[in-house]
Amino acid sequence: MTPPSLPSVRLRPKANARAIRHGFPWVYDNELVTDRRTRALPGGSLAILEDNERAPLGLVAVNPASRIICRMLDTDPAAWIDQDWFAARLEKAQSLRARLYPGPYYRLIHAEADGLPGVVIDRFDDCAVVQPNAAWAEARLEELIEALVDVTGVRVVIKNAGGRARALEGLDDASGVLRGQAPEGPIAVPMNGATYMADLMGGQKTGLFYDQRPNHSFAAGLSRGARVLDVFSHVGGFGLAALAGGAASTLAVDGSQPALDLARAGAEVGGVAARFDARRGDAFDVMAALAEEGRRFDVVICDPPAFAPTKKAVEKGLRAYERVARMAAALVEEGGYLGLCSCSHAADLTRFRGACNRGIGRAGQQAQIIHTGQAGPDHPLLPQLAESGYLKAVFYRL
Repeated sequence: MTPPSLPSVRLRPKANARAIRHGFPWVYDNELVTDRRTRALPGGSLAILEDNERAPLGLVAVNPASRIICRMLDTDPAAWIDQDWFAARLEKAQSLRARLYPGPYYRLIHAEADGLPGVVIDRFDDCAVVQPNAAWAEARLEELIEALVDVTGVRVVIKNAGGRARALEGLDDASGVLRGQAPEGPIAVPMNGATYMADLMGGQKTGLFYDQRPNHSFAAGLSRGARVLDVFSHVGGFGLAALAGGAASTLAVDGSQPALDLARAGAEVGGVAARFDARRGDAFDVMAALAEEGRRFDVVICDPPAFAPTKKAVEKGLRAYERVARMAAALVEEGGYLGLCSCSHAADLTRFRGACNRGIGRAGQQAQIIHTGQAGPDHPLLPQLAESGYLKAVFYRL
């Protein structure tokens, strides 16, 4: 069967065609010739991207409503985006994860780095949660889901339409079950010797953050016999890993009671509930209260939300990270350990680490950096796209 004829879109003369040829996957709206025909293309349309001399660069998805007007799908301009095309990418992604992990609990698709721009898929055994965060994937969701079921054998597929990325693409926020039946309750997920309870229908993002897995493991190695404070805990990420690593106690702090309830449920399933405690409240307020109470901990971990989600928010976000570091450092026992994390891609490692260093200094502490971590290998980095390397974790001995 012959692929359908596709329109072409063309780069402006000053656009960096070399970057596209070398693997950069995006074209911004000010880099493309946006004539009336291009502006009339429905979001998610396929087109052949050409340089300013009309030489083809590859097959792209076009969304005139997005700042990222083109996303590279295939460097072969003759590629055909059908179920087999999706299946090939899914099989390649699954082969990596199968080598990395003993069980089917991982991020299966990490967007551009796995060849599916704007698409995130997290797997929870026979359930998969899909985030189609780009218009092209939304338009071809049925083919993607058919390929996903065929390649992985999952029986339940859930669409998660939350988050700001879909809004930037002009997409709705309607989530739902696409295959099978919704889980009756949270899913138990084994990771680093702990058990986490993931709410796939009502939790944050896909229900669990797999990206911190190696950083959880490192923190657990510091925690044997330790008193651990897990701030911005969500469903117990660092705290439950620490307990599995032999921590004497963990105090989980989060603003969400449902998240803390899931953390406590994970502690119960893991048989460590007697060493687990939780406190609900604003993280800054709780840290201030703990300092007033004279509490000190051997290990303190802070994993806040993205304080700098965009370039415009970087300076404000860095001040927030500095504040976290200052308040957290004041709670660390002499000779103890502090782990500070950021999921803001707009604040790179150097600037984030600088903010943390200033905060620790303002707390009157001296520190050694003992480890720097990033997302796990099920969140691969596309070398040409700095945004894919969003997660930073810096561990200090104070």
